[in-house]
Amino acid sequence: MTQARTSELIRAVSAWIDTAPGNADRHPEALLWGRVTKVCEEAGEVVAALVGATGQNPRKGRSQTMQDVERELLGTAMTALAAVVHLHARDAEPLHVVGLLDAHVLAVARRAGLV
Repeated sequence: MTQARTSELIRAVSAWIDTAPGNADRHPEALLWGRVTKVCEEAGEVVAALVGATGQNPRKGRSQTMQDVERELLGTAMTALAAVVHLHARDAEPLHVVGLLDAHVLAVARRAGLV
């Protein structure tokens, strides 16, 4: 899949969330809070999957896999990227969210002295 297609799909998912029943009539600030706190919830699911994958809960043992951890990490990333799209929902031009991610990765790599 191309970066443009990925950005398009993230935008579509973000718009779907904004117009879903229960969200369409919410105040814009409430929607933003919901988006940001959802990222935190997703991060908690990553931790739960890691606990399950490493057997840190003696009562449950190894109840999940590293593949579950990966899926939860990707879900968290997707939720965060959709929240970024939501921040730009009123922009006239379609947001190329993967381009924003690329620019951010490059900036972090520069700060780390890698490029």
